[in-house]
Amino acid sequence: MATLNEGRVEQYNRQGYLLYNEQLFSPERLDGLRGIFEQHLAQKGDKLSDELDTPHFRDERLLDYLLSDEVLDLVEPIVGPNIALWSSHFICKDPHVGRATPWHEDSAFWNGRLSAYDRIVTVWLALDPSTRENGCMRVLPGTQVGGFSQYAEVEREKYTFGREIEGGVDESAAVYFELAPGECSLHDGRIIHGAARNTSAIRRCGYTMRYFPTTVEVYSERSPNHRIWLARGEALVNNGMYANA
Repeated sequence: MATLNEGRVEQYNRQGYLLYNEQLFSPERLDGLRGIFEQHLAQKGDKLSDELDTPHFRDERLLDYLLSDEVLDLVEPIVGPNIALWSSHFICKDPHVGRATPWHEDSAFWNGRLSAYDRIVTVWLALDPSTRENGCMRVLPGTQVGGFSQYAEVEREKYTFGREIEGGVDESAAVYFELAPGECSLHDGRIIHGAARNTSAIRRCGYTMRYFPTTVEVYSERSPNHRIWLARGEALVNNGMYANA
C-alpha cells in the first residue's frame, strides 16, 4: 500500500505539496475509475467538462475509491488516523479548448464553512497524462501559510471560475505537476495554485479527492446539502452529518 515516510511528510508540511510518482491504484482499478468518469462525461448535459463537482454524491461507485486503503494510507500521515471525506471533483480540460484555472486557494472558497483549514489535503489523481502543454496543475511552494488572499474578477468564459488572486502572483516560482496516468499529487488546501489552458491535442483529466481530520467542524448552515463521509477512525465532531454514520 502507498504511504509516506517521515521525510516526505516533513517535505509536504514545509512546501505545501508532494508529488507521488507511483501508481496509486492497480491497472484494473484505474481502468474502472476512468470508465466511471467517461460515463459522467457522456451524461453531463449542459455542464462543461471541468464542472463535474461532487460526483460521488450521485454515484456511490466512487466511494470504493474515495474510501479505499490505497488513498487513506497515503493521506493518514498528514491528516492523522481520524479522517473525513470532504469532497471530490472530476476536472477535465478538453484538447485545445480546455479553460485555464485562475491562481487561487481552495480554502478561500470554503471560508466560513469549516472550523479549521490547516490539515485539508487534496489528492489529485491523473486519469490522463498531465503535462505543461495540456494545462497541468502548478503551485507556488510554501504559500500554504495563508489561505485567504484578496480576489478580483476575471473573464468567466476563459476560466474555470470567475475570480483570481488580486494583483497576480510570481509565476516564475511555480512548480508544475507533470504526472503520468495513475500517478498523483497531494496539496494543502491553502496553497496558491492554478493551471494554464490546454493548448495541446491531448485531454487532461484528473480526479480530486479531499480529506480533513474529523476534529474539523463543518458548519451545516453554511454548507446546505453537502455530505461528508467518515473515511477512517472515529468521528470526533459532525456526528450528525456523516452520510455513512
